[in-house]
Formats: sequence, structure tokens, C-alpha cells
Amino acid sequence: MDVRQLTPFLSVSPQMTAADVGLAASMGFKAIICNRPDQESHDQPANDEIRAAAERHGLAWHYQPVISGQITDEDVARFREMMQTLHGPVLAFCRTGSRCSTLWALAEAPRLDVEAILKATAAAGYDLTAQRDRIQGLATSPGQQGAGRAGGGSGKLHDVLIIGGGAAGQSVAGSLLRRQPGLDIAIVEPRSEHYYQPGWTLVGGGVFERAETMRRMVNVMPREVHWYQAAASAFTPEQRQVVLEDGEKIGYRILVVAPGLTLDWDAIPGLRETLGRNGVTSNYLFDLAPYTWELVQNTRKGRAIFTQPAMPIKCAGAPQKAMYLSCDHWNRKGWLNNLDVEFCTAGAALFGVADYVPALQEYVGKYGINVNFQNNLIKVDGDARTAVFRVTDGEGNTSEVEKTFDMLHVCPPQRAPKFISESPLADSAGWIDLNPETLQHARYGDIFGLGDAGNTPNAKTAAAVRKQAPVVAENVLLALKGEAPKAIYDGYGSCPLTVERGKIVLAEFGYGGKLQPSFPSWLVEGTRPSRFAWLLKEKMLPWIYWNAMLKGHEWMAGPEILAHRPADHEVGEACDFGGRKP
Repeated sequence: MDVRQLTPFLSVSPQMTAADVGLAASMGFKAIICNRPDQESHDQPANDEIRAAAERHGLAWHYQPVISGQITDEDVARFREMMQTLHGPVLAFCRTGSRCSTLWALAEAPRLDVEAILKATAAAGYDLTAQRDRIQGLATSPGQQGAGRAGGGSGKLHDVLIIGGGAAGQSVAGSLLRRQPGLDIAIVEPRSEHYYQPGWTLVGGGVFERAETMRRMVNVMPREVHWYQAAASAFTPEQRQVVLEDGEKIGYRILVVAPGLTLDWDAIPGLRETLGRNGVTSNYLFDLAPYTWELVQNTRKGRAIFTQPAMPIKCAGAPQKAMYLSCDHWNRKGWLNNLDVEFCTAGAALFGVADYVPALQEYVGKYGINVNFQNNLIKVDGDARTAVFRVTDGEGNTSEVEKTFDMLHVCPPQRAPKFISESPLADSAGWIDLNPETLQHARYGDIFGLGDAGNTPNAKTAAAVRKQAPVVAENVLLALKGEAPKAIYDGYGSCPLTVERGKIVLAEFGYGGKLQPSFPSWLVEGTRPSRFAWLLKEKMLPWIYWNAMLKGHEWMAGPEILAHRPADHEVGEACDFGGRKP
């Protein structure tokens, strides 16, 4: 738990969990304030669980939800009144602690000097200089500063502002700095940790340790980049500004949007409540991948179900990878004959690119897996160990089927983050509206995007990001000079399909499912299992990720540069992967 003291009476913290409450009590806190709305993001613990933990430990619980980037004067007044009634010391939390610090700074404006307020928040790690004018205004005329007004001032401007410090955002920053050292770049990213998510499949298969897939964000973030450790809340593209969760507005010349996507656990009733227990797991979460391996080692008979929702999802092969690695372990231990293994997918095919299906079918047969197409998980009862699926037959008729399980590995439905889907940047489906080749926004020429939140019809994989980042970097630098984008992305994506420990089917393809092998066939026969592909996945790709991709080294990823920008009618007529066209 990261506790930061503002005053002897009040401290703030990034997101707490129920487990953190006991630590807070041991530190002497008497009350907890939650300033974060429940279910604001997929990775957020339920507030009811934290409240219940607070009650068990005898701490007062107060819930004052404040919308990210929209702190109103009414919010400030309510916070001030609440603080006057509490017995301290008090611990307030939100996603990063920024909203709590801003509420305190604005609430204290009538009493404390503005410089003292800014010094206190800076010492706690929150730079609120953008709020100076608002704090000063509340100090000179408290309660009269525009009822309901939200937000703070502007003034910070960067040549390139990147939303998201994950694989996509960091890779673009690295590629830009390789091309133009000293470029003024800022990244907006609230997390303190950076994850190598492709490694979680191997954690769930007992190959990697979880710690190998995580590093501190401060150690990954380029030193040349200004890091705003806050969440983006809204976009005002006409003003070339991004609003942060505390209301601060950051200006840009070029905006790059790469926030990743949201895992929608709550789309399946009962799932969130049972994750990590009752045999329910998912390699899509850092905290749960070790539980997958624990279940694989302890499940020796009964039914094991692996699910896959409707597209789009990131790493479309990940649900199968978990299944094949589990079956390989059970087969080696001699337990597989006592297990009923099912793959329940909402799709109508085993994999979206037909060339790779025969090899996968061989392993389905080898492991005796029962594949159920158009079976979509819609409900989970962990205590009863039952799962309900909506089944669609060949004529389009639907029915609900309940299945018992001993182990359930779930891939959740996935969508664009809410602050993207409700923004001017989104298409009708909620994804960032991008040109599929130049990755420039379809309506705003000074905005580019890449990664999982884009609507480009490619596979959502880290390998796709590795190819997209150099394209965006080239086109951003052209745009800064007032020139049209010329670098193009061909839809490349890669999905190393881990079919057994020691062998992988290295699926590489672009728009329209066109095969795009990176290696000669004598080294890797792409549609067949390969030991070299396993070596690539286990040993080489993690090193490439941390030491090359994030640092702008574009090994086998240099972009194609056209002599002219492609006209709209020239752009990927075959771009239909996943059933969407640009």
C-alpha cells in the first residue's frame, strides 16, 4: 500500500484493496474515504469488499465518488464538510490519489496559502500547479467560484502527448526518440507497474514465474519523457487538449492514443465474485495466472472448461494456449484420461485464419478435447461450480445450457475503455476510429492511435504493436512538419499458439488473414508445431520486448514508407479480419 501524507490528519493513497485495510488500521488510521466511483475500471476491487473490511477493523467508511476530470465546487464543499466531521487520522484513496489530493487542495484554499498547498501536494508526489488559479480563486472568494464548475487550468503543452504507458505507448516513445532525440514527449499513465502480458500464458503453464513479467514503471519509462502519473479522463480535440482525472488539461501538437482495452468481467454475472477461488481462473490477470498453474497441478479428474467470448479480444489464441498447456501437463502425468476437457467458444471456428486450423485440430484430437462452437459463457455460480452458456445452433436458434466444472478458465469479454468509447475519438462501436494503414485518426489529423483500443481489423497482439509503433513514429514526425503520413501498416499480427510444452505453432498473418512468415520455412514451418518457435517465445521474445521493442530498436519491424500517402480507395480492401472493415 502506497500511503502519502498530506497533513498529520490526512493521507492519500492509490487504489486500495480489502487486504490493505488491515495495514491501514495497523498504521493508526481511523477513517477511510473512497473518492473513486465503483466499477470505474475492470481492474478495480469492489468498494463493498473494502467497506466490509473497514467495518471489520473498526474504521469509519465514507464514500464520496468523484468523476475523473470533473471535480466540481460542490464536490469540494462536500469534501470540506466531511473532513470537519471526521476523527483522524484519515486515509483517502482513488485510482492514483490525484483526485483525493486535488479535493484537499481546493478544500483548503480558503485557509492555507496557495504555495503551502502546492508544496504539500508536491511532497506527496502530486503536481497540482495546473490548479493554481483555481486554488487562488477559491482562496479569495470561497464558495463563489462558479457553482458546478469542473476542471483546472491549462498551460502545459507538449509536441507529442501519448495516452497509455503500456506496450504501445512505450514503444512509440522509444521509436520517436530513436528518430529524434530531445523531442518533447509526455506520457499519461496511472499505473506504477508495467507488465509483459504475453508471458502470463507461460505463468499459467508453470514455465515462467509471475515476477518475471513485471517491472516498475519508473524503470521502463524513458528518462527523456515527462510522465504524468494520472489517468486520462476526457478529450477536447478541437482545443488540442486532454483532461486528466484531477481536471488538469494538457495540450499537445500531436496526440497518440494507446490505452489498451478493458476486460469486462462484470459482463458475466457471478464471475468477478468467484475469480481466484472455486476453481475459476484466468491467465488474463497478473494475479490469477499462478492460480491457473495451481489448478492444473491439482485437477486430476472431473471436467475442465476453457472459454472464449466473441471477438474482438486481445491475443485470440490465449484461451486455447491455456488449454493445450494444461492438457499437455495432464497427459504427461497420466491424468488426462480421467478428465473431460471442453473448449467453449462463442465463435464458429477454432481459429480465425484457416491455414493454422489443421495443426490445432490434431492437438484437439490428441488431447481428446470436446470443442463446442457458438457456446458463449453468460453466467457463473462459483459456489455451485456451475457455468451457464448461451448456445446457438446452425439455424440461429439459441438456448441456455448449464454445465458443472472442476476447473474453469475464463477469457472475459473485452471492450474499449469508457473514456475512449464515450469520447469524440470513437467510432460507432466505441473503438478509436483509425485509418488501418497510416493509423491516423479518421477525423482528426493531429491524432494517431495504435494497440488494442483501435478499430483497425488486425489481431490484437503485442506483435501487432511491435509493427505499428514504427509506423506511428514515422507518421507523427511527418505530421509535426506539416506533411502527410507515408508509413503504412499491413495488419501484421502474430499469435504463438502454444500447443505443448516445447512446441508452438507460430501464426503470423496480416489483413485478410494473409500469411506473413518472418522466418524461412526450413527454420519455422509456420503452420506446423515448431521447437524453434518455442525457443523464440520462451527465451527470445521477452528479451526483445524489454530491451529492444520498448526502447525503439525495430528489429524486423521497420515500416514501409510510400512515396505518397495512399488515397482512401487504396486502403486495404481486404481488411476484414474479425468481420470489420475500416
